[in-house]
Amino acid sequence: MASPQELHPATTAVDKDDLVIPLISFGPFFSGTPSDKHAIALSITEAFRTSGFLYLKDHGIPPSVVSRVFASSERFFGRPQNQKDSLAWTTPQSNRGYVAIGREKLATLDETDEIDDRRTSVPDIKETMEIGREGVDGLPNRWPDHLDDEGKDFKETMLSFFVMCKTLHRQIMSAIALGMNLPEHFFDEFVSGGDNNLRLLHYPPVHKNVFIKNPEQVRAGEHSDYGSVTLLFQDRHGGLQVRSPKGTFVDATPISDTIVINAGDLLARWSNDTIRSTRHRVIQPPKPEGEDKSDSGDTYPSRYSIAYFCNPDNDKTIQALPGTYGEDIHVTKKYKDVTAGDYLVQRLTETY
Repeated sequence: MASPQELHPATTAVDKDDLVIPLISFGPFFSGTPSDKHAIALSITEAFRTSGFLYLKDHGIPPSVVSRVFASSERFFGRPQNQKDSLAWTTPQSNRGYVAIGREKLATLDETDEIDDRRTSVPDIKETMEIGREGVDGLPNRWPDHLDDEGKDFKETMLSFFVMCKTLHRQIMSAIALGMNLPEHFFDEFVSGGDNNLRLLHYPPVHKNVFIKNPEQVRAGEHSDYGSVTLLFQDRHGGLQVRSPKGTFVDATPISDTIVINAGDLLARWSNDTIRSTRHRVIQPPKPEGEDKSDSGDTYPSRYSIAYFCNPDNDKTIQALPGTYGEDIHVTKKYKDVTAGDYLVQRLTETY
């Protein structure tokens, strides 16, 4: 794979085992000609149809903002355990608060019956902080602002970042609409409320023997995401892998100032499976290219990432999109209509 310095707009970020993930510049969607805008929309939609993943640059969120969010996240996870536990996640309906190591076990849909056993035998090695839309009656976010000034800064930083990601979500959905021959603002009514989820993730240092003794151990198990699209901000360590058409797992190596974006299960359902929701996982970070392959230490370092899960508003009914079914294309609707909120609560209930 090309190094970040060699990458240019409309190039390929990953190409291995029949998995091709493009790197797309979103800049022309904001400031280009109508034909530029349409070309970007087609590129994004084509990526979602094939690999289900893409890297996005020139996305409008400044690197300085992303750095501030990462720094605030790292300080939060560095708090004493009793402080984090006092902000604990409670219910799938809320999906807000701190989740301690071992509580969540990501799995594929066909593994949900085994999830309790897998949580015990190969627990995910991560802790998270879940932040939802602010101001929802009866579902408050679990802020640390009452603890100290850093807690107040954490709340301010995350609220501002949530809004930026919400704006980018709407813009990406506009691109998907154009790419699927729908009106540009088709999805606006579905996402105006911003029933999204900002997840801060910390994968703590892990002794290498953990992975040697249990080859099935991962930092986050193989899974697909639940909603429409996910915006993933990675640190430099890596570890994200995407399942290829050959069944192998391919590294999705971090690229500076980009966001990894993938389609989720609800968007695949919404598109009548014309869009692909691809499985992925997080393992111990790979050795950087050029680094001595010999064992240089006993412990893998911490990894931080930020995932912004984009969803339709909870009260919206999701049914197959126009153009994805019909007698003229010999395709029927594959799924029953479902309310976005009901679908997501069902999936979260299976996870925790």
